[in-house]
Amino acid sequence: MNPGAGPDERSGPVGTEPGYLAEEQDALRRIAMRVAGHASQGEVFAAIAEELYRLLGVQAIRMMRFDERPDGAPVATVVGGWGEPADILAPGEHQPIGGDNVTTAVFRTARPARIDAYEAEASGAIADRVRPGAVHSAAAAPILVDGRLWGAIVAAGLGGAPLPPDSATRLTRFTELMGLAIANTEARAEIARLAEQQAALRRVAVLVAQGVAPAEVFDAVTLEVAQLLSAAHVALAHHSGPGEITVLAGRGHEPDRLRPGMRVPLDGDGVVARVLATGRPARVEGYDRRPGAIAGMARRWDVHVAVGAPVVVDGELWGAIVASFGAEQEPALDGEARLAEFAELIGTAVANADAHAQLAASRARLLAAGDEARRRVVRDLHDGAQQRLVHTIITLQMARRALRERPDGADALLAEALAQAERATEELRELAHGILPTVLTRGGLPAGVDTLVSRLDLPVEVDVPDARLAPEIEASAYFIVAEALTNVAKHARATRAWVTAAIDDALLRVEVRDDGVGGADPAGNGLVGLSDRAAALGGRLHVDSPAGGGTVLAAELPIGR
Repeated sequence: MNPGAGPDERSGPVGTEPGYLAEEQDALRRIAMRVAGHASQGEVFAAIAEELYRLLGVQAIRMMRFDERPDGAPVATVVGGWGEPADILAPGEHQPIGGDNVTTAVFRTARPARIDAYEAEASGAIADRVRPGAVHSAAAAPILVDGRLWGAIVAAGLGGAPLPPDSATRLTRFTELMGLAIANTEARAEIARLAEQQAALRRVAVLVAQGVAPAEVFDAVTLEVAQLLSAAHVALAHHSGPGEITVLAGRGHEPDRLRPGMRVPLDGDGVVARVLATGRPARVEGYDRRPGAIAGMARRWDVHVAVGAPVVVDGELWGAIVASFGAEQEPALDGEARLAEFAELIGTAVANADAHAQLAASRARLLAAGDEARRRVVRDLHDGAQQRLVHTIITLQMARRALRERPDGADALLAEALAQAERATEELRELAHGILPTVLTRGGLPAGVDTLVSRLDLPVEVDVPDARLAPEIEASAYFIVAEALTNVAKHARATRAWVTAAIDDALLRVEVRDDGVGGADPAGNGLVGLSDRAAALGGRLHVDSPAGGGTVLAAELPIGR
């Protein structure tokens, strides 16, 4: 904010109306040239304030835009100014609207307002803010943009200097002509802001889509947020346990005091505590008297205002991202909303990373299970059917020799060989049944489940549709039912069980339920293996097994349309 020439260096507005109108038109032309030259919004607003300062012969001009805080409270945001004192109502400053002052009067009535004895008659936060500047009188006029009340332009006389009697009228006439210029610059600024924000979001989204390490995404997010919001500090924290957070990334903080992996007590009434307590964006102004470790850090870093947004992963509150600002900074009123957009990407990145980790673990378990199954087949063949077949061959060789030398002993040897061959056949049949039973291949899931049930000493009601499905779907559903019924027979101490299946909306839904003691562990090896099998087909497995309440194992397998 530049004071320009003082009132004593100029003669004030030209006395004749035509002369003043000419000056006014020159001022408008200069501002129009700035708008046409794509000057920034701040430069245009400062130019408007400067031109009015010179036209009216006053000591100070402030240009105010009417905004809302996230809680809906109206505020006046200073967007431009000229004149002294420069540090009072500086651009970027927000002040609550209320009390008796010219800014609040314009907000309430959308009409010009004037107070000549400001020290005695004005009240409210804005009046309290300007009292150190010794405002004697003030006038304000509404700024209308596209037919709506956009803000106010305020002229002030300081140190006992009265305002010209027609200040409000001249302000009004000037601002009526400025509406289009403000609309143009604001629209251009909004487009630029949105483009900048979308570019930042796009850069982070690309990293998420590429599946880069979460730490790299977290670091990129804090960098983009710090640049986009012009924040002094940005931190991302995970709610890692009761009463504490874990820092995952940060910008602007002292690296030796706040580093990734550091755990910080979640105490006091800071912005992080509010976000995690409510699951909603929050804003905190002032940390001077707030208790807790985080508040202590905020005071050490001279944090004046902090805004935060929740990070949600798979529907659960996972953590928070926080941007903080120093005493000389004013965060944007929509800072929480803009943070929330980045928080959504963080949640997606965490979910993707978790899904990649789970997929990798699932693949490793499936490979291990496959290797173990092959080893078991080899072991069973070697220890069972293979040994019996070797015994059969040796016995047949002995019987052949006996036929030549002692025919009367050959009959017993042949009987023994036949018995060994029959047992080998049975063991091969059992082994094949464990891999993929023939009855399943021939008769589908109903036949396979009926065969399973027939081998159990437990009443089981079966309701499975006759429709044939893809072999991999039938096999997975069969093994899920087989494992579930095996667990019921071995561990559940149940008196009954039920197996149901249904095809609904391109899904095969399979459920195995019992009336046993419950308490099944979903993280157990058997159930984890079934979950991996379902996941490999794009499905999922759910286990509900309260103690004493029986167990329900439900699987959903996509079957296509």
